[in-house]
Amino acid sequence: MTIQVGDRIPEFTLTTMGEKGPVPLTTDEIFGARKVVLFSVPGAFTPTCSARHLPGFVTHADEIFATGIETIACVAVNDVFVMDAWGKSADAEKILMLADGNGDFAVALGLQLDATAFGMGQRSQRFALVAEDGIVKQLYIEGPGEFRVSSAEHVLARL
Repeated sequence: MTIQVGDRIPEFTLTTMGEKGPVPLTTDEIFGARKVVLFSVPGAFTPTCSARHLPGFVTHADEIFATGIETIACVAVNDVFVMDAWGKSADAEKILMLADGNGDFAVALGLQLDATAFGMGQRSQRFALVAEDGIVKQLYIEGPGEFRVSSAEHVLARL
């Protein structure tokens, strides 16, 4: 079942890159007692994700933080090393880059995407959400092949 507004983010452990290597982060550490924007992309270094989705959040990060958001996080079904390299290549130092290496978090949210027809395996749908204290307050799920409602500009306009 797909996560809905009003639902709690499921308990899960994702991975980010720390100074000394991969660091596990629980969803409670990421979402607990704070306001978070999370956006998900089908894959790091893919065309729309690299040209528009991540760059939009990099460009508008300060404006998003000015609304009271404390963390902006990007998640993809990629390993932590790819997510770290992608974040560095996009100057995304203000964005928490999260790896959902096996796509299990996408499944837990009910937002998995079968991209096997494109040679990409199981991925996450493109979406954005706003959570407060671990509860989803806003949810924007893209239709197939679309990039509108999960953009930084769309999310910012609704904060």
